[in-house]
Amino acid sequence: MQSQILPPPLKPGDLLKVIAPSGALREFPALSRGVEIWRSRGYQVEIVANLADKWGYLAQTDTIRRQQLTQAWEDPACRGILCTRGGFGSTRILENWTWNLNGRPPKWLIGFSDVTALLWSLYTAGISSLHAPVLTTLGNETDWSIGRLFDVVEGRPIPPLKGCPWGGGIATGLLLPGNLTVATHLLATPLLPKLDGVILAWEDVAEAPYRIDRMLTQWRLSGLLSKVRGLALGSFTQCQATPGIPSFSVEEVLRDRLGDLGIPIVSDLPFGHESPNGALPVGVLATLDADQGILTFN
Repeated sequence: MQSQILPPPLKPGDLLKVIAPSGALREFPALSRGVEIWRSRGYQVEIVANLADKWGYLAQTDTIRRQQLTQAWEDPACRGILCTRGGFGSTRILENWTWNLNGRPPKWLIGFSDVTALLWSLYTAGISSLHAPVLTTLGNETDWSIGRLFDVVEGRPIPPLKGCPWGGGIATGLLLPGNLTVATHLLATPLLPKLDGVILAWEDVAEAPYRIDRMLTQWRLSGLLSKVRGLALGSFTQCQATPGIPSFSVEEVLRDRLGDLGIPIVSDLPFGHESPNGALPVGVLATLDADQGILTFN
């Protein structure tokens, strides 16, 4: 397994920068609530200029969004990067991208959904990050979820997550969480990390069961799932079929496409687009007990 560099713990007073690497921002009151949660914990939160600008369905042009990421990443005073929302667009700014540390320690990059592309790109570069609520969803999270996020970034241990055991024994490996749709669109690209020995953690939202089937079938045909040590499945929110159309349920699709892999699997873990979205550090050593339904962070 490749070694990952964990960013130094954050502490109140640290400067964090807000960027919009993906979809056009629409949820301004929700953004304000998310920013206030960070500020209430004593952090300085700096929001990039012209955050309300739009370029089609994207939050500004690729050039501007890439500049936002570059400036935040390379600013020695900035200790963490907070993403506004998901949607689509982060993969566009990763073309010909390199994570330059220039002798400095890495910083926390925090988000989920479309931000998966950034998290997995960082993982490929050997840098850990955090799969956790974006600013526009943070205000809707439970106290447990918010507390867990700050426990991770401030260097405190986090408790295991409990889900539904599928059986298959126990596996230990580096945890690689992300959105299934975004991860699927990284297949056959340089952004796809090496999956040897990892525990994949997937969630998704608003994908009909046949679309989930199509993506999981692509993963099966790629042969990559044979390299994975375990699967940790979060919430698959709003993944119902259109009423009146014959369909499997999303739960049936997950069982059908993953249940015969012969690896430990736990489902219904509390992370994803549905609150609570429990923070998952990317690239840390984790143990998945599929007999007890527990994901533990080593």
